[in-house]
Amino acid sequence: MVTELHHKIKVSGLSVEIVRKSIKNLHLGVYPPNGRVRVAAPLSVSDDAIRLAVIGKLGWIRRQREKFDAQPRQSKREMVSGESHYFQGRRYRIRVVYHDSPATVVLRNKTTMEIQVRPGTNAEQRLKVVERWYREQLKAEIPALLEKWQPLLGIKVAAWGIKKMKTKWGSCSIDAGRIWVNLELAKKLPQCLEYILVHEMVHLMERHHNDRFMALMDRHLPHWRAHREELNRAPLAHEDWSH
Repeated sequence: MVTELHHKIKVSGLSVEIVRKSIKNLHLGVYPPNGRVRVAAPLSVSDDAIRLAVIGKLGWIRRQREKFDAQPRQSKREMVSGESHYFQGRRYRIRVVYHDSPATVVLRNKTTMEIQVRPGTNAEQRLKVVERWYREQLKAEIPALLEKWQPLLGIKVAAWGIKKMKTKWGSCSIDAGRIWVNLELAKKLPQCLEYILVHEMVHLMERHHNDRFMALMDRHLPHWRAHREELNRAPLAHEDWSH
C-alpha cells in the first residue's frame, strides 16, 4: 500500500513540492539554503486546495526566502591559514602548522583552530583531517545524549552513525532502529545536535511528521522550534544543505 505520494506544482511561478501522506493537517515549510517550498498534505486534499493554501502564505514564504538569502554562507574551503571554520557554533580562524608527525587538530583558544599536518599535505588532505576530527567530537558527544533521551522517550536506539549528507541533518531507519546524523552538525551549536537526535528518535515512535509527531516533540522538547530556527540561522556550508 502506498503511504506517500510525491509531485510538484507551480504556484505564482514558485515550484512547490507536495508530499501526500496519512496525516490530518496540511503543513507548509520553507527550507534552507535556497528556500525550497514543501507541503505535506493529507491524501484527500486536492492540488487546488494546496494551491490556495500556498497563495495565502506567499508573503510569509517570501520573507523566509529573504532570510535564507541574507544568511551567512561559508566560502569554498581552501584549508589555508586565516580561513574561517566553525565548531559548536563558534567561529575559528585556522592556522596550518606543518610538522613531521601524525595529523591532528588542536583548539588553541576561543579563536584559533590549529591544523597540524605533514609537509606537502594538500587542501583535500587537510580537509579530511578536520572532518575526521569533527567526527571524533560527535562520537564523543552522542552517547551521553542517547543515554539521556532513551529513558525519557522510552525507546532503545539499536545503532547510530555519522555520515556526510547533502539534503538532511539526520535520518533514521525505523525498522532497524538506526539513527544517522550529519557530520556538518559538529559545526553547529550543541543544542542543534540534541534537537536532531531527538527528532530522529521520535521518528522511531512515529514515522510521519503528523500531529502525533508534533505532540511528542512538544511534550519532550518544548523549545524544539527555537532549536530548529537556530540551526537554520547558523552559517551554511558551501554545499547545499537542508534538514
